[in-house]
Amino acid sequence: MTHPPERVRRHGAHPGPRGQRGMRRQGLRWKARLAGGRRPLVLTLLVAALAMAFAVLLPGVAQAEGEQVVGTLSTSRSGPIPDVQITVTDAQGEEVDQVVTDDRGQWSVDLPGEGQYEVKLDAGDLPDDVKLGSGGDTRTVTVAPGRAQPVNFGLSDGTTGSGGAGAGRIIQLFIDGLRFGLLIAMCAVGLSLIFGTTGLTNFAHSELVTIGAVAAWYLNVSAGIPLIWATLLALVVGGAVGALNDLALWRPLRRRGTGLIAALVVSIGLSLALRYLIQIIFGGRSRAYVGYQSQRAVDYGLFSLTPRALTSIVISIIVLVLVALMLQRTKIGKAMRAVADNRDLAASSGINVDRVILIVWALGGTLATLGGVLLGLSDNVQWDMGFRLLLLMFAGVTLGGLGTAYGALIGSLVVGVFVQMSTLIIPSDIKYVGGLLLLIVILVIRPQGILGSRVRVG
Repeated sequence: MTHPPERVRRHGAHPGPRGQRGMRRQGLRWKARLAGGRRPLVLTLLVAALAMAFAVLLPGVAQAEGEQVVGTLSTSRSGPIPDVQITVTDAQGEEVDQVVTDDRGQWSVDLPGEGQYEVKLDAGDLPDDVKLGSGGDTRTVTVAPGRAQPVNFGLSDGTTGSGGAGAGRIIQLFIDGLRFGLLIAMCAVGLSLIFGTTGLTNFAHSELVTIGAVAAWYLNVSAGIPLIWATLLALVVGGAVGALNDLALWRPLRRRGTGLIAALVVSIGLSLALRYLIQIIFGGRSRAYVGYQSQRAVDYGLFSLTPRALTSIVISIIVLVLVALMLQRTKIGKAMRAVADNRDLAASSGINVDRVILIVWALGGTLATLGGVLLGLSDNVQWDMGFRLLLLMFAGVTLGGLGTAYGALIGSLVVGVFVQMSTLIIPSDIKYVGGLLLLIVILVIRPQGILGSRVRVG
């Protein structure tokens, strides 16, 4: 350690002019190091403040797109339902607009502003084998500024997944929850690996999900590239964005010794800034990919699935198995686990820690992109789709055990299944609350998570 200018004199002699100059230089270097110690915190707070300010200023610009109500009419057996009239009225009962669903069962209405609106479906336009659920033909929704508010109508076509709470519906919800849990796991595994190797709780990970889905949409719709190839190109984009996150921001902050709390603040500001930047570029509307939309569900006896839902399950399982094999069998996977276990020990054994962390960020961005594309295929692409998934990702990671990729997988599956099954008791509009309640209960019983190890503190 370098001390302030009080150097040991050789042979008791008084230092000459050259020695005095050397002492002054040494003192200046010491003061510079003291000042440099303050720089990481100052820089971090400056970046966080700029990001927060940018995010606060952006919503007013982003609202230029306008407010909407949107929806899709479809059932498992009949598929998308076209030519159904939808009427929207405002709080005073005046008609705003009247539209019909398109060939994909989708509809949207531009609104004059925020507020409460009533959306009514013309039940006479529905096919003979499709009936309205207990919610009736009218929905009242409150639309926030700049928001495309989705509206759902309960429709029944007599399949195993419709109506009641019998064994058929329970199995259908379990399969839907398994698919949803695999999508959460796809995104949460990367979040868990980043936390394990860097200690960073990255709130901006949700925007990697959205960026990947939006990139695939532009490649598919604007550039006319088939969705499969657009997805592969979007995976490259997502991996590059993840790597750029580390190279441009997080690695410099790590080298400056930025604390985890300050880094958490930066990630929140970055998340807000990216989210509203995406809204400016992409818009506030819900948009669909070209192809794979107008599909009828295949009845497998106890449950039914559309081909795209079945493909989503298969792809998720294959990718997650490959990630598990990579972590267990490959050199880079073992290096990731070593860095997550003890970064200093891994560095002393010859592992390039910065290189491993860079690969983790690229892998996290790639997995988040694939999860975003699969989510956009089932729920359409929206500017805040990743943010709506963020709390469930954190729930899955925390439930499974912080920093463990396998824990994130198991925790996400539990959260996904529980969220879907909870609709047997609570309305589907608030089903995400069930995942957070499950997280609270599990952490009260087992604070370290399902696969987390117990740590003694104090």
